[in-house]
Amino acid sequence: MTQNMTLAYKNNSIQTASPAELTLMLYDGAIKFCNIALGALENNDIQKANTNIIKAEKIITEFRATLDFKYPVAKDFELVYDYIYRRLIEANIHKDAEVLTEALGYIREMRDTWKEVMRLNRVQNATGPKIQYVRTPQKLAIAE
Repeated sequence: MTQNMTLAYKNNSIQTASPAELTLMLYDGAIKFCNIALGALENNDIQKANTNIIKAEKIITEFRATLDFKYPVAKDFELVYDYIYRRLIEANIHKDAEVLTEALGYIREMRDTWKEVMRLNRVQNATGPKIQYVRTPQKLAIAE
């Protein structure tokens, strides 16, 4: 019963989350999967490492697919996501914890930056013009 309640809570959290919160959840997911993969590499569990690195790769792929290039910053994000994605692939091919740790560090930086954008948006909502998170069917961007 507790497991069903936990699943229902997670589903509700996802369904009611704003685009900004969903983005944060995806960053957290990528971080979680990289950490699981690192633990699996330490334990020589190659299959588990592979599975979790692929999950992180899929999240990064989704971030790249949803970039809105009408905003100039999207090109910068694309370059960062491309680099992270290539490092994840390299880490998976060679089962290299050092390369995976590097990719994880960049994902954490992106997540922390996103959290700061969300915080600034809350502050700005209280004091000035609102920053909007713009989500079209396939795109997520920040607009003023």
